[in-house]
Parts: sequence; structure tokens; C-alpha cells
Amino acid sequence: MTPAQLRALCLSFNAAVEDFPFNPETSVFKVGGKLFALTNLDARPLKANLKCDPDDAIRLRAGHPGLIVPGWHMNKRHWNTVTVDGGLPGRLVRELVEDSYDLVVAGLPRAERLRLDRL
Repeated sequence: MTPAQLRALCLSFNAAVEDFPFNPETSVFKVGGKLFALTNLDARPLKANLKCDPDDAIRLRAGHPGLIVPGWHMNKRHWNTVTVDGGLPGRLVRELVEDSYDLVVAGLPRAERLRLDRL
């Protein structure tokens, strides 16, 4: 997956926005004001921090050593750092980004979730 493809994927979800709260190089993708993906689109290799169910996180790390690791500078139980331009299938990367978005949306207040469903 290229940086442009990753950016387009993150922005394809309902109400997703890109923000730069840390520095101009770090893209933070949010929904409802909550982070679901964090990446430096200019970095090589291209990596993204993505939220993940804790049980799935352990399974994914074991199944893809070196490509999916505990989230860098994040809660290691709930976040993975995923190398998106490496040896992972594009379909898996897309699923991981979508799962991250879905987990964040599930944690939003009910009224916000209902608003997103109408978009």
C-alpha cells in the first residue's frame, strides 16, 4: 500500500478527518475527535498505529512478526504498529484500518454513532 492509498483509505470512512496535532509530518486520522490511525506518510518503511482488539492484537503479532508489533508510543494492549508497505497483503491492511475505525466508533457516545450512521 502506498502513502496515498493509506491516506485515501483512512479518509474514506464516514466523518474521518486528517489532523496534524503533533507536527507537520505526523498524520492523525480521527473520527468524532478520537484517533483511529497515526502515521508519517513520508516514512520508509510506511507504518501506521492502529487500534486493535487485545486478543486479535496478540494473534496478529504472532502471525506476522516484525510487520505487526505492539503500538509504538501507544497502549501496547490496544494498539499495533503495522508496516503497511511491507509483506502484508493489502486486503489485511485494509481490514486492520477498518477494524481500528470501527473500534473507535463503537466507543463514541450513542448520539454520535447514530449521526455517523446517517452519513
